[in-house]
Amino acid sequence: MDTETAVERGVEFSRGNPGAAVVVLFGAFLLLDLLAKLAGISIGPLDLPWVSLGPFGGTIAAGQVAGYIWDGIVIGAVIGLASIGLSLTYSILNFANFAHGDYLTAGAFSGWAVAYIIAGVGGLFAFSESVVSLVTGFGTNSMADVNLVRLVLLQTPPLQAGANIWLSPAAIVVGLVFAAAMTIVLSLVLDRLVYRPMRNADGISLLIASIGVAFAVRYLVALVFGNNRRIVTSSESLPSVNLAGVIVDAHEVTLVVVAGVLMVALHILLQRTKLGKAMRAMADNRALAQVTGIPTERVIKSTWIIGAGMTGAAGFLLVLSQGGLGFQTGWLLLLLIFAAVIMGGIGSIYGAIAGGLLIGLASRVSLIWLQGDFASFARPTAFALMILVLLFRPSGIFSGVKTA
Repeated sequence: MDTETAVERGVEFSRGNPGAAVVVLFGAFLLLDLLAKLAGISIGPLDLPWVSLGPFGGTIAAGQVAGYIWDGIVIGAVIGLASIGLSLTYSILNFANFAHGDYLTAGAFSGWAVAYIIAGVGGLFAFSESVVSLVTGFGTNSMADVNLVRLVLLQTPPLQAGANIWLSPAAIVVGLVFAAAMTIVLSLVLDRLVYRPMRNADGISLLIASIGVAFAVRYLVALVFGNNRRIVTSSESLPSVNLAGVIVDAHEVTLVVVAGVLMVALHILLQRTKLGKAMRAMADNRALAQVTGIPTERVIKSTWIIGAGMTGAAGFLLVLSQGGLGFQTGWLLLLLIFAAVIMGGIGSIYGAIAGGLLIGLASRVSLIWLQGDFASFARPTAFALMILVLLFRPSGIFSGVKTA
């Protein structure tokens, strides 16, 4: 009787929601295919008239699947952290800031410039030892020693350059703080020069203005730091751990831990502080917040500070996983950030975080099925997931939740 009832409900659901039924069936097919791959079962190939889908199942190691999940969490943590600033800006200032990705780039470059300098100064203390070691042959010659002498004595480019959390933790910490601080300063200056005079303008005017700001910031970064992609982190002596076939290094752990701490801190600020309550009130009804005496300009300034700080930190942490950055890094990431905010629910901080994690996981876990020539479709898969979510929840996962 229970089986018959379940079948009847399934048929009724399929008739009433054919689109949802197709999605559920497709998801079940992917799950069965994954289980077959893990079990080493292969059936097929499955050929359709217009395309060959290959065999059902196959072979994949559990460690490889876990690796895709871990990579998705790492990417999702960065996207989620960066999405917070965009969601805050929209919920309180009521416009989509297209310069948000370039704030991320500016923060990343400024923070890593400082980190690189500090790491280099720290290495100068070992300069004399490195020279003696290379000349006499006594002692250990690490790649850092060779590069230091090549750069200072021979005036030739280093073989491998950069900073990492293991060899230069102070440089990474100072760089992270500086990245957040410089992004905050940039956002406040641009708010004073561009957005504040347009505070009462409609959202379209502010959106167009933000596009202009985006181009200005992007090419200012290119002018200062160059338009070539820079490798600024080093994997030399960077510790890593093999956890059930998943290689986890210190940079990835640092990224996830710092992002998690910042997200928890923001939750506490929004829920437990007077400023957080004022921000939530202004996001819900700006006119009513003004009438009740909430200092709206102060709240707006705090919004820029918090959002920009999170964005600058996200840009800095992104480089830990990528190893380098270019002047278009943030711009290329902006679509994923928008997708995370929209999928999570525009105006919801928790939705932005959840959306970022889902986008990151979708872009990596999809590689289980998108192999070979189809691997380039991994990123579009994240947008396909966003579309599916919006089909069934048009307001996003956290629809109706504002700011927090």
